[in-house]
Amino acid sequence: MKPSAFEYHRPATPEEAAELLAEFGDDAKLIAGGQSLMPMLNLRLAAFEHLIDIRQLTGLSGITHDSDSVAIGATTNQATVGRSTTVLESVPLLSRATPLIGHFPIRNRGTLGGSVAHADAAAEYPAVVLSLDAELEALSSTGRRTIPASEFFTGMWTTALRDDEILTKVTFCPGSRSGFAINEFSRRKGDFAMAGACVAVKIDDNSRVERCSIGLFGLGSIPMRATSTERSLVGCSIDELQVRDVGHVAVSDLESVPADLHGSAAYRTRVGATMVSRA
Repeated sequence: MKPSAFEYHRPATPEEAAELLAEFGDDAKLIAGGQSLMPMLNLRLAAFEHLIDIRQLTGLSGITHDSDSVAIGATTNQATVGRSTTVLESVPLLSRATPLIGHFPIRNRGTLGGSVAHADAAAEYPAVVLSLDAELEALSSTGRRTIPASEFFTGMWTTALRDDEILTKVTFCPGSRSGFAINEFSRRKGDFAMAGACVAVKIDDNSRVERCSIGLFGLGSIPMRATSTERSLVGCSIDELQVRDVGHVAVSDLESVPADLHGSAAYRTRVGATMVSRA
């Protein structure tokens, strides 16, 4: 199928794009890589009168690093993130998550900001952003603001971005003495995960957990954190951790786990527990 008719806009600056969003409101949609949007348009699952192309806008792509943070422009494609030695060294969880996204042609077009703003609950990048307490910068016709990742994902495919806002960059703050991992289960390589977990653990000089984050994806309408389990692990010795138990506790209070022809809610929950334990 083909998408319904729309008017194509290619603004020259991010500010101009924000002004177009403010002008057209709900009738407009941003497009960068288009890996999520175009299938929805082609299948007539969504329709917009105006598409605003931001892929080539100056200032919305690239990776910058200083002593305190790593900032990645929203239109930086996923393949670039995956190749970056800066990301590998400073934000290893993001680097490890990237090869799990679709296939190389998808990663070569799909963008970091597009994935995060699309907010698919089974996608890897939203869960990573949430687990690492990243900060997200949004631009509107009235200025810029920063949104904590903990406040960004508000519902199924919805975020805290206002109708006239553009996600411009995502900032991560690297940590020392930290370990990171991501595990997911999907029917085929490149499919969306049926259940997955990403974990970041920081230890102190006595090898006790100083900070722990456990991000869950594919197990609800939004990416989630197992906050009660995280808090219970702080202060524990690494040698004393019973990872199997951690996995089961992390998913024990989940509500509204999705079920479909690929698996029941109970099955996804068991898979989620295993993914947490392995991570």
